Amino acid sequence: MKLTVWTYEGPTHVGAMRVATAMKGLHYVLHAPQGDTYADLLFTMIERRNHRPPVTYTTFQARDLGSDTASLFKSAAQDAVERFNPEAIIVGASCTAELIQDDPAGLAETMGLDIPVIPLELPSYSRKENFGADETFYQIVRTLAKAQERTKHVTCNILGPTALGFRARDNIEEITGLLEDLGISINVVAPFDATPTDIANIPAAHFNVLLTPETGEAACRWLEKTHNQPFTKVVPIGVGATRDFIAEVAQITGLPCKPDESRLRMPWWSKSVDSTYLTGKRVFIFGDGTHVAAHARIARDEMGFEVVGIGCYNREMARPIRALAKDYGLEALITDDYLAVEDAIQQAAPEMILGTQMERHIGKRLGIPCAVISAPVHVQDFPARYSPQVGFEGANVIFDTLIHPLVMGLEEHLLTMFRDDFEFHDAAGPSHHGGHSPKPAEEVSCSGEMKEEVAPSLDNVVWLTDAEKELKKIPFFVRGKARRNTEAFAAERGLAEISLDTLYEAKAHYAR
Repeated sequence: MKLTVWTYEGPTHVGAMRVATAMKGLHYVLHAPQGDTYADLLFTMIERRNHRPPVTYTTFQARDLGSDTASLFKSAAQDAVERFNPEAIIVGASCTAELIQDDPAGLAETMGLDIPVIPLELPSYSRKENFGADETFYQIVRTLAKAQERTKHVTCNILGPTALGFRARDNIEEITGLLEDLGISINVVAPFDATPTDIANIPAAHFNVLLTPETGEAACRWLEKTHNQPFTKVVPIGVGATRDFIAEVAQITGLPCKPDESRLRMPWWSKSVDSTYLTGKRVFIFGDGTHVAAHARIARDEMGFEVVGIGCYNREMARPIRALAKDYGLEALITDDYLAVEDAIQQAAPEMILGTQMERHIGKRLGIPCAVISAPVHVQDFPARYSPQVGFEGANVIFDTLIHPLVMGLEEHLLTMFRDDFEFHDAAGPSHHGGHSPKPAEEVSCSGEMKEEVAPSLDNVVWLTDAEKELKKIPFFVRGKARRNTEAFAAERGLAEISLDTLYEAKAHYAR
């Protein structure tokens, strides 16, 4: 394993926790050392859940390794069943406990429990969190689902959403409303808020809606093969994808599905005066494969952006993302190293980033606006308001998500341009307080002001004040590239200082 400051995905047992935490009546007995209980914080602090995940840890310590750790697991499992009275339990080991090879699955089988025990064999050192969630949900469905007759009217299951999923709660509500408008009822939503009894009833539906491929595709493929349930391949993120999804549902069910687009505002707003001046902006897209593919289509076909970079961190989606990038004339970046992502963003020099919370931090360092469109996310991406990503209302939300960072960045740029104006000067008081009494110009330190914004990145190159002031007039989304090009131009010519003339000469040189 590789230690890192940031990580896009946790180990596989965190994926299993996402499934267990999303469900009701299911308990996870995890053979793990005391320190691995940190994962609880992901749900209570980031997702703001009001209860702990349904996980019992064996929490063995170093001194226990010289004795019988297997008995610790058996005691923890028995205590969990007696205390929580679950309908079923899943059992497994964390990446640390995997090394001592206690075999939780085999130990649980010997205990003679009177509820279903679902063993998890998760390769912690070769796979990661999304695989762990996908495999856990698959094993639960495979164990609990029971063959039965279809419902009399057309129904479907919504499969894949887990705890810590990106806008999972709101996506479920939006897709449920969309399907009901088409005359299709929901049989089961799983694993989100499902019980083991609900899982048993999954085969009663006519088809499955695969809402999150990263965490539900294995189960959907097994249900298609074993219970003859087709599943949707289109994830309805964006206007075009939502229309394609509805057409796919119509093909599966044979129903005359006519979408209600009365709430869809995004197409008109994306053509309005307020957004057309943002058309053609260069965007770099990185995240999980599903959201990257969806937002690449939205960015190019629905917003009029130019996609200059595409990549994903989950290697299970590498093949489709590479194929997608080829269609866009790009080479896909498949990596879970955030430093490699930062390097790629710097080289592409985009005007906007669509990514995860990692890319949000990268954007802050590089001075590039970023919209978060994929997990991993932080607490601000679990809003109290209704904010889906799927369906037509999701398209409205995504429009705001993509446009606002650019608009706010443009506002910041305009305020910077007019900073010397008497109304917008840093020293001027707020207008509603009657505070238009700027300090004398000599009291305002221009050089100190510029140190924050355009500090030189090369130790041997110094920006002169007139060049700094001129650089500040360049729009924020290309200012970083202009600064780097000018410094490289000066370094190649052995210049120790960058004057106004040097800035203009560099501009002419790179414009050829």
